[in-house]
Amino acid sequence: MHQLFLTIFLFRMDYRSIIEFAWENRAALKEAETTKAIRSVIEMLDKGELRVASPSADGTWEVNEWVKKAVVMYFPIQEMKTMEAGPMEFHDKMELKRDYAKLGVRVVPHAVARYGSYLAPGVIMMPSYVNIGAYVDSGTMVDTWATVGSCAQIGKDVHLSGGVGIGGVLEPLQASPVIIEDGAFIGSRCIVVEGVRVGKQAVLGANVVLTKTTRIIDVSGPEPVSFVGEIPERSVVIPGVMNKQFPAGEYGVPCALIIGKRKESTDLKTSLNDALREYSVSA
Repeated sequence: MHQLFLTIFLFRMDYRSIIEFAWENRAALKEAETTKAIRSVIEMLDKGELRVASPSADGTWEVNEWVKKAVVMYFPIQEMKTMEAGPMEFHDKMELKRDYAKLGVRVVPHAVARYGSYLAPGVIMMPSYVNIGAYVDSGTMVDTWATVGSCAQIGKDVHLSGGVGIGGVLEPLQASPVIIEDGAFIGSRCIVVEGVRVGKQAVLGANVVLTKTTRIIDVSGPEPVSFVGEIPERSVVIPGVMNKQFPAGEYGVPCALIIGKRKESTDLKTSLNDALREYSVSA
């Protein structure tokens, strides 16, 4: 077993060196060795053997920039072609995922996932979209008209409600993608973009918009506590407005308000219902 892991490690390191070289020397994209390396990395992403970003034991996330580079360089080595799925026709460079029954994934018409995205067993896709490089873990529901952008990382048992937009972050390469951690509930029409991280079991009420610069304010205590770019674990969040002074006057700008915590004392389903009921949050 140790030898197998060592072989896989060396295999990946070899591909990494090829991709890093091609990133700095784009003429290498014409070489068979380079295109083979890029396509192999995309296949590993598709199977969940590689990730654009990986969780560490200390709770932080490490961005694998070289994998992002492979995704970016996959586009220029692919040719446009026509694909058909029953009466539907597509004209694109990217293949679509296949063999959902074998993967253990439920896919409702007209859901679409691109080749190079990973869907774990138990994922349910209502009519929705998952882009290349994304990772969607087991038990997660991608509800109607929800979108998961390129390289976004979605944890286990997450619910992305109807119309949710999870942004993709391919460039800059060092930037973390959007990360939705295990057990989170993302309410209807929420937008999460620009590498925002939503902690485990957090609840976002309907229409919460989170960008890299959105002020996130915990108002559950005697004094406000501000965050940027991250929703702490088990937080219950609603959209809010804060006043800001401009040259033309004072106006309200969007923010996100943490109004409480999701309880640990009950199971996740009950906890979610309690959170929505207790804080009058719309899902």
